Amino acid sequence: MAHNKDLIENPNGGLPRLLEIMRALRDPQHGCPWDIEQDFASIAPYTIEEAYEVADAITRQNWDDLKDELGDLLLQTVYHTQMAHEASLFSFEDVANTIGDKMVARHPHVFGTDSRKKSSAQQTVDWEKIKATERAAKARKGVLDDVALGLPALMRAVKLQNRAARVGFDWPQTDQVLDKLLEESHELVEARDQLGADEIEEEFGDLLFVMANLARHLGVDPETALRGANAKFTRRFAHIERALAQLGKRPDQSDLAEMDRLWNDAKAIDKAQNATAEP
Repeated sequence: MAHNKDLIENPNGGLPRLLEIMRALRDPQHGCPWDIEQDFASIAPYTIEEAYEVADAITRQNWDDLKDELGDLLLQTVYHTQMAHEASLFSFEDVANTIGDKMVARHPHVFGTDSRKKSSAQQTVDWEKIKATERAAKARKGVLDDVALGLPALMRAVKLQNRAARVGFDWPQTDQVLDKLLEESHELVEARDQLGADEIEEEFGDLLFVMANLARHLGVDPETALRGANAKFTRRFAHIERALAQLGKRPDQSDLAEMDRLWNDAKAIDKAQNATAEP
């Protein structure tokens, strides 16, 4: 299969260049052996990973990295669509046209006759009504039918709960969620003390599911909250390592009491910095 070498070598070739590069990489005779061997399932984990790396660059506010990671994510779309084209399923142009049609249909207040004088909340309600109509057209009868199985479990829990809440299956008050949280906590303790590993895992899952529900009621994105907690833990543990290094020690040469004291020092530093940052 002949490829457009001039386009491939053109640094300003843009999207056509990227599409041509992928066609060359997947060429059965002259392409890259690794790329030729891949399929949708083998590439899917990379697609998820690249999406998280985009989110990480945004969190770090590193815009050069964001440009690079968005390119990696775009490559995933190009990769999947090239494989689909080879299987006579659809093309990159089909994907672009489909999302274009969807965006126009879902924004009648921009591209249609609906009034733009709506609150963000009302636009969200309208958006969900349009999506419900689309689901009905696809013959998906269940409320939860198209909540993707491949989502991270915590994200999927929130989406499942949001979908159920739209038809009234939700606690009206946060206090009721907190009561359920206590109930599930007691059941986890009971499973730990009296039952086996399978029951402990089940009760732990129930507790996480209620925590996701609590996040919804508090207006908190649990993924963002957990990423923040991860960053805080990493920052404070690094303080422990630095403090121990000044004493000529490593963490495995310390003990919990000493590291806990250093952890509290890190907490105090965080609080002082946050207080300084406040206007």
